[in-house]
Amino acid sequence: MVAVLFARRDSVYKTFPDCDVFDADRDALNYSGGQSIVAHPPCRAWGQLAHMANPRPGERELALWAVDMIRLHGGVLEHPRASRLWKEKPLPPVGELDAWGGFTLQVRQFDWGHKAEKATKLYVCGCDPADVPPHPVRVGEPRFVVGTSGRRKDGTRLGGRPEIPKSEREATPLAFAEWLVELAGLCRAPIGDLC
Repeated sequence: MVAVLFARRDSVYKTFPDCDVFDADRDALNYSGGQSIVAHPPCRAWGQLAHMANPRPGERELALWAVDMIRLHGGVLEHPRASRLWKEKPLPPVGELDAWGGFTLQVRQFDWGHKAEKATKLYVCGCDPADVPPHPVRVGEPRFVVGTSGRRKDGTRLGGRPEIPKSEREATPLAFAEWLVELAGLCRAPIGDLC
């Protein structure tokens, strides 16, 4: 069983029999441990456009809490590639391990079927980097973009690609969710109290 923290109410994870899903109604802060984790904490306070975001009180701290839970119970945290969480917590750069044995992967959700590139960082703790399951590499360029900066009046951005709607921007592709659950299932809680 894998705990999925900060899922959307309409999350694909709710269709997986081996996932204990915490959405806004269940509140991830009620997670009591005992399972490895897939965490999707809110990112608007951490991204490139954080200066324009209006997060709810306490929302920014959820990502910090999620990192602590990953380090305590093992698992994987997903955030945008430009997330400032890596600097603040701090989380290791790609190719390095931190004191908890955690490491960072950079992926494109496009490779798992997302309509846009959706450049993503993953913080993984509780398994060896060599044990990370293989993932697909999709050939070609995404037809859509994520984000609002540089948008033209006709709704397209540089390169002429349209922006995807917010609902699609936030959704996790089925194949990516399956891969994250597989990866989290390989993770175990570190030995001893390292937090």
